[in-house]
Amino acid sequence: MNRLKGNPPESMPDLMPVLSRGKHRNPRSGACFMEFASYLAGESWTDHPACTHPLLASLARMVNDCTSDTARARLVPLIPSVIGLNGDNPRVRLLIAHRAAASALPVTSADHQRALAVGILNCERHLARPDGELDEDVAARIRTAFDAAPDTERWAREFISSMGSWTRSKFTDRTAETIIRVSVQAIAEACTPDPDGQLYDLLAGAIEDCTALLAPPAAETTREETTREEQPVRTHPLQTNPAQTRTARV
Repeated sequence: MNRLKGNPPESMPDLMPVLSRGKHRNPRSGACFMEFASYLAGESWTDHPACTHPLLASLARMVNDCTSDTARARLVPLIPSVIGLNGDNPRVRLLIAHRAAASALPVTSADHQRALAVGILNCERHLARPDGELDEDVAARIRTAFDAAPDTERWAREFISSMGSWTRSKFTDRTAETIIRVSVQAIAEACTPDPDGQLYDLLAGAIEDCTALLAPPAAETTREETTREEQPVRTHPLQTNPAQTRTARV
């Protein structure tokens, strides 16, 4: 079952908190997206659980708070998908920020477009492979965003070229957080038919990006487990009596 298609997972408990905006003291008073995740993961009640990458969790909190009350319940089936998505892969922050900015640029006001365009180009520089090329899906997303605002793209490229040493600066979590915040707010405030749907798609897409980077494919995991099971247990030559063989502590 695809957890990103809106089908509730079988593991959810019968009694669940109700999604709502902001922080909550306990499940009885409601839950934001990440508080709900901490509840399902068996962690202490918090909106910053250890089970999820901090920037993915930040995006989830922002989407939760900017989604309308009538549409927020649609986010619930996505919650189990963020549990266990954590790690130190530096591409996570880049892909989340890039997806957020590329999603927001075509629909946001001119006030935000320039900032988001610079953010996209900053992500583009850090996401490029050693040969200077981008993954096809990343390149296509950037092209789609800039096709909607060609003048803004031109301005942003000229701006970055004029900054010199700035282009060699590091891309930090703080940089990504700023891009994500501006992007989510821009989508929520955009004059579009379905901003809630765009916020949902942004979060679902970011979860898929993080899953590809941080969660090993099921087939690969199964092969590794099978290999370990098939390997013979080696004993010391002097330990010929099975009763004298010690099991290693796990």
